[in-house]
Amino acid sequence: MAQCSAELDEVFLALADPTRRAVIHQLGLGPASVGDLARGATMTLPSFMKHVRVLESTGLIRTAKAGRVRTCELNRDRLTVVEDWLTQQRRVWEERTDRLEHFVTKPKTSPQNKDKDPT
Repeated sequence: MAQCSAELDEVFLALADPTRRAVIHQLGLGPASVGDLARGATMTLPSFMKHVRVLESTGLIRTAKAGRVRTCELNRDRLTVVEDWLTQQRRVWEERTDRLEHFVTKPKTSPQNKDKDPT
């Protein structure tokens, strides 16, 4: 459980940055070179490479170098840690809302007072 939590923390920390989320989004469309990914960023290439290294170190992306071109590819399997957590959270909240709905909609029963005559 602790390892799963550490993995989840690591992935969420990587996804907390808008530049890294943009890279993940772009790689969701298919592999791309670092140069292509960096064109949309408003920073220097060395600064952008720090984001690539964070994504790579967390396992969210894989990179391969061919000559002078480094190509990045999304590791979709790594996103399962987030998907599993969200599924668990969804289940918890659905159970809570189901209990609330049952509480709100169940008919209220009141003890009948047999001593009083309704007429």
